[in-house]
Amino acid sequence: MGNAESNAYRNHLSRFLPEEQSDVDGLFDTLSGASSSAAAKNGKAMKKTMTLEALKAYMREPLPEQMTVRLYNGMRSIDLTGKSSALSDHVAKEQFVIFMSNLLKGNADEKITIIMRMISTTEGPVKGKEIQEFTEDLIKSVVHVLSYRKELKGWTLENTRDSAGGIKALSSQLLSELKLADGTKAVSPQLMEMSFDRSVIEDWVYRVPQISAFLSVVLRQGLHVLHSLPDQTKDIVNLVPGCKGIKGRIVSLFDIPSIIYINSHLPAELQHKWRLLFSSKLHGESFSQLCAHIVNKGPCVVILKDTDGFIFGGFASHSWEVKPQFQGDNRCFLFSVFPSLAVYTYTGYNDHYMYLNHGQQTMPNGLGMGGQHDYFGLWVDSDYGKGHSKAKPRCTTYNSPQLSAKENFTLDALEVWAVGDMPESAETKGKKSILDVDPEAQALLEMTGKSRHSEGLREPIEDEDDDN
Repeated sequence: MGNAESNAYRNHLSRFLPEEQSDVDGLFDTLSGASSSAAAKNGKAMKKTMTLEALKAYMREPLPEQMTVRLYNGMRSIDLTGKSSALSDHVAKEQFVIFMSNLLKGNADEKITIIMRMISTTEGPVKGKEIQEFTEDLIKSVVHVLSYRKELKGWTLENTRDSAGGIKALSSQLLSELKLADGTKAVSPQLMEMSFDRSVIEDWVYRVPQISAFLSVVLRQGLHVLHSLPDQTKDIVNLVPGCKGIKGRIVSLFDIPSIIYINSHLPAELQHKWRLLFSSKLHGESFSQLCAHIVNKGPCVVILKDTDGFIFGGFASHSWEVKPQFQGDNRCFLFSVFPSLAVYTYTGYNDHYMYLNHGQQTMPNGLGMGGQHDYFGLWVDSDYGKGHSKAKPRCTTYNSPQLSAKENFTLDALEVWAVGDMPESAETKGKKSILDVDPEAQALLEMTGKSRHSEGLREPIEDEDDDN
């Protein structure tokens, strides 16, 4: 190895902490062991290298095979001599270390050569179709490896909607961020056949943080390397929020890719935990039940499905309160999950972020987000089962299109998830009855032999660790 390349190698190695270096060294020794022993049997003394077969054998269960091949092509694309753009036949340790360094610690410029070769093994511009296949493989691999490593934090492939559609929807959403050289976005049907050069892909990777985060998860969790160090897990800490309250009870309207995408748009301090507050499948199709379960519980995500199969919802940044005024702030947003995945944020046109009213004669009764009375971006009527999503052409508050299949829709299912930590006031209200507050009243009842009737009326308090 020449002096220039050994310097480059040392620079990349120095990005890793000492314990990380031994982690990377040990992994390469394992991966190169099979090929090296084969060479030794033939009486050849040669530098350790890694083959595709060895990587496939190591990754057989954690990752889909297509992603293993893409990772191997990325490793082979590292040019140690500075003279060749062709892919090497095997992967040397220097290539492996530089690959890990660039993808896990590098900037968009350092990642781009590798990503281009993971998208296509031929040099030069890549087709939209190839980028789509790479992105779908990447998302599929994230879902697969997090499930395999049991890192879905209470979510499972069984208690969420099938992820196949969500993988395609998230891929389409990320691809929609591709910008052409003139700064315009590529339109979907034409995108597949268009060619995109290195600078466009580099710009895309720089602007769409999910690509780098997903690659990091696939590497750390797939290779089971650098995943256990506290300061190295930032990229997956809040990628998937912890899930409470669903265990064995329902299958959510969310799939894993849509959970990851919607969670990434929540304020950072709310991304670590979701807790099921209401499900029409569990608590019944009742507006008064809905209000009882969601009022004063902190910020929430509302998701619903209409009878045509469209799935959509909104994020409420404040606790829901029953009152005839709009509430919330500009952190609120509306979203669509199916047939497409998208988030619609506030426009600044008005402050009609969220609205909840019940039992009033003079004002509309129901749950609404965006727009105005009788013309909401999302509306669930207090006459449970009816709703509307009106946008001609767009919702004034969030710039969202019509989210439901029909403007006036019939509700099929609805869920509300509290996000972040529960406000203290909600915890107190949920856990105390009047008898808890007044121990004298409790003692008096017990002395007269009366039972505590309020005991049976409480919501069961869920064990916080129930779904870990």
